[in-house]
Amino acid sequence: MRIASSVAAGVWVWLSAGVPGVALAQSADTSGRIQYSLFNPVPGDKMDEFTTDRPTKADVPFTVDAGHFQYETDLVNFTNQIGSSGHTDTLLAPNPTFKLGVTNTVDLEVSVALISRVHAFSPATGASSTIWGVGDVYARAKINLWGNEGSATAFALFPYIKAPSAPPGIGNGAVEGGLIAPLAIALPYEFTLLINTEFDAFKDSVGDGRHANYANLVNLNHEVIKDVTLYVEFWSDYNNDPVQKTMQYSFDTALSWTVRPNLQLDIGANFGLNSATPNLQLYAGLSQRF
Repeated sequence: MRIASSVAAGVWVWLSAGVPGVALAQSADTSGRIQYSLFNPVPGDKMDEFTTDRPTKADVPFTVDAGHFQYETDLVNFTNQIGSSGHTDTLLAPNPTFKLGVTNTVDLEVSVALISRVHAFSPATGASSTIWGVGDVYARAKINLWGNEGSATAFALFPYIKAPSAPPGIGNGAVEGGLIAPLAIALPYEFTLLINTEFDAFKDSVGDGRHANYANLVNLNHEVIKDVTLYVEFWSDYNNDPVQKTMQYSFDTALSWTVRPNLQLDIGANFGLNSATPNLQLYAGLSQRF
C-alpha cells in the first residue's frame, strides 16, 4: 500500500507543480477548444476521432472529449488456464469501463466485472469448485501529455487504484494500484504502433507486504478494409512476488469494426506462450460514445 500511495502522491505533486508536457499539450491545442470542460462539452462537430482502449490489452494515450461519456465493455470474456494440478476457467460477462471527459486532456474512468465466474477442476482428484461474484472495482485517470488531437506521436500517464470488491477466489481482498504509460506512434502506410509500460504495486501472495509487478507490450495495428482494423500484439508481465516470481508472455490478435462514428464492435484472442500464462483467452466487445 505504501508503494501505491507513493506512486499516486508522486503523480499528483508532479502534475500540480506544472509538468512541461501538460503545458505543451494545452498550448499545442490549435482547435480552439481550450474553453471546453465537463460542464461546457465539446460540440459534436469538433470532437476527436473515436478511440478506445479495446480490443487488445493495449491502452491508447487519447482521452474522451470534454463533457462526453463513453463505455467500453466485454460482452463475454473467457479465459482458460492450465496448471500442474488442473485447469481454471474464468468467465466475465459483461466487464464494462465507464469514461467521462473532464477537460481536453483528462478523463476519469471506472471499471468492474459485473458478473465473474471462476471454475477450477483437478483431474487427479476429481475435485472442482465454482465461484460467482462481481469483480474488483478499478478507478483510473488518463492524463494526456501531448498528441491528443492528432500528431505523429501521443503520450499519456494513466494512474489507477483497485478497490477490493470481489469475493475470495475471484479477488485477493487487497487495495492495489499502479501507473500505465501508453505511447502511440504513427508509422508509414497508416500503421500505428502502441507501446505500453506499466508498473503495479501488488499485495504479496503470503502476508501483508507489497511487491512490484512490471508489464510491457508492443501493439501494431492497421485498417485492413474500410472501418475494420487488425491488431497484433506481444505482451509480457513480470510479477516479483517474494514467494513465487512469475513471468508471463502472450501473443494477442483482434479485429475491431467501427460500425458508426461513435460505435465499435470487436473480437479477439490471446494465446499464452509459456506455462505460467493462460493458454487461451477469447472475447467479444462493444464500445460507444455519447
